[in-house]
Amino acid sequence: MSGQFEATVEIDRPVEAVFEYLADGRNDPQFSPRVLRIERVPDAPTAVGTVFRSSVKDAGMKTAREFRITDLEAPTRIRWAEVSKNIVTAAEGGYDLEPLADGRTRVRIFNVLEGHGLGKLLVGLALTAARKDAPAFGARIKKAAEAAIAKP
Repeated sequence: MSGQFEATVEIDRPVEAVFEYLADGRNDPQFSPRVLRIERVPDAPTAVGTVFRSSVKDAGMKTAREFRITDLEAPTRIRWAEVSKNIVTAAEGGYDLEPLADGRTRVRIFNVLEGHGLGKLLVGLALTAARKDAPAFGARIKKAAEAAIAKP
């Protein structure tokens, strides 16, 4: 079983700046409290093939995660796939960014969660929790991006 969750939010910053902020996965702890630490490999600007390695805490369990950037089209599209082996993974995910006329940016984030082994039984619970949190997750992204990116 697999399924998707998503959120859409409007950020009061230009699309280029929002893209740059979101493409650097090292910013994830600013809006995702489950991310305990994260690094970019190689430590160079994000490109297709860049891997973000993180330690996260889900449902009281600490796990290692690795996400590879699979598509990057500045300033409107970021895609990733989880390459780590966990019981529930994000088979694919991404951000779609759309510039708005007034210098703001509409951002849609999504993840497709997939269960493996025992995770096939747990993925439904993970999806329910992610879908319930999706509006708040979008709000956290908006708040973090607006705090981190200077207003023009």
